[in-house]
Amino acid sequence: MFYIFTSRLQSYICKLTEIILRYKSISLSLNQFIMIQIVKKIFFIVLVCWCCSTNRRDTEPITDDELIPILPENEQNTISAFEYIDEFVLSDQEIGGIPIGGFSGIDYQNDKWYIICDTSIPPIRYYEADITYTKEGFTSVGITAMVEIKDDTGISLVQGVVDPEAIRYDSDTGTIIYTSEGSISNGVDPALIEITPEGNQIKRFTLPDNFKVNTMDTSSGSRHNGTLEGLSLDFENKGYWISFELPLIEDGPEPTTTDTQSPVRVTYINKTSGIAERQFTYELDPVARKATLGTTFEANGLVEILEYDTNKFLALERSFSSGYIDGGNTVKIYKVDATNATNTLSTETLATTSYTAATKTLLFTFDSIRSQLTNNTVDNLEGFSFGPKLKDGSRTIVVISDNNFNSFFPQLNQFIVLKVVP
Repeated sequence: MFYIFTSRLQSYICKLTEIILRYKSISLSLNQFIMIQIVKKIFFIVLVCWCCSTNRRDTEPITDDELIPILPENEQNTISAFEYIDEFVLSDQEIGGIPIGGFSGIDYQNDKWYIICDTSIPPIRYYEADITYTKEGFTSVGITAMVEIKDDTGISLVQGVVDPEAIRYDSDTGTIIYTSEGSISNGVDPALIEITPEGNQIKRFTLPDNFKVNTMDTSSGSRHNGTLEGLSLDFENKGYWISFELPLIEDGPEPTTTDTQSPVRVTYINKTSGIAERQFTYELDPVARKATLGTTFEANGLVEILEYDTNKFLALERSFSSGYIDGGNTVKIYKVDATNATNTLSTETLATTSYTAATKTLLFTFDSIRSQLTNNTVDNLEGFSFGPKLKDGSRTIVVISDNNFNSFFPQLNQFIVLKVVP
């Protein structure tokens, strides 16, 4: 086709020249004739180059300096695995004499990073952070601001009224949502709280009654240090999903190194009505390792969730056993499907009830990269968020650790970035 097109074009140019000579009776000198031939050849060469250039752009791959292609809708919400990119350890620092640490939850929205501080000691706070990376690794990690969280009158929160664990920024409302696990031993209920970006409380959401502290007996209710740990925006952004770290007492035992039925509840809160509308169960793994060196503490719980498609979640599950120099943590990321899970919102006791739990599929274990991490340590990982896409269009996940302000033994402010494999 291209040859035929260019041949006809040359013919038209020749005919045009003949017409001009016939009807205008122009007598061309030798130089004028040569000029016409040159113009014809230049036009032909330019046309050939243009067509070749157009053909190249249809077949050659996009380079890093060109625009990122938009992935198909069905591919964007498919996750089959994760690939390790890099780790960064933030050194111990302070802002105005206040230590930076306790990174329990993280979120990325509108090109900004938000990190909640896990502390019940004032000032209750969240951080804004600068986190950048490429497919080769981190290029910058730093805390850029600290925002104090206050009550609905703008007064600083006193010690013990909240214990923040997870954070999400709601781009629809322009507000921040965070969970507090409360303090069951001290009679403080867990909570889901909305605040302004300036830190002032807007409201508390209504939680199911069985989440509250049981002051009557110890046969039911929430476990101390095992309540609201996870938080996710609903995929359709009409509400929030919150998750318990450990089972309610009446639902089953805490996990041990032997297999147990230990279901935790994951609950949907409608952000307009402010009340719970749906709930499903997630079955915890056994504790990964026995405690060693004469110690006895062992635990396993669900520490974070992230809904990436309707009824499809990523779950961060963490096991800890004391006595290990590598930190004692065994952390995994599961893919969770709650499509066919039973709505257990009105179920009083899971231990004596028949129900269908969400299915879970192992996607990634941090033991697989332990040798590439600082001191071979998988630290106290308990927060994650989708981050910006890489230049090739791949999505990413950033995972962070809570160093507990080194209260028990030296720990790390650990950041790990993973590439999402569709």
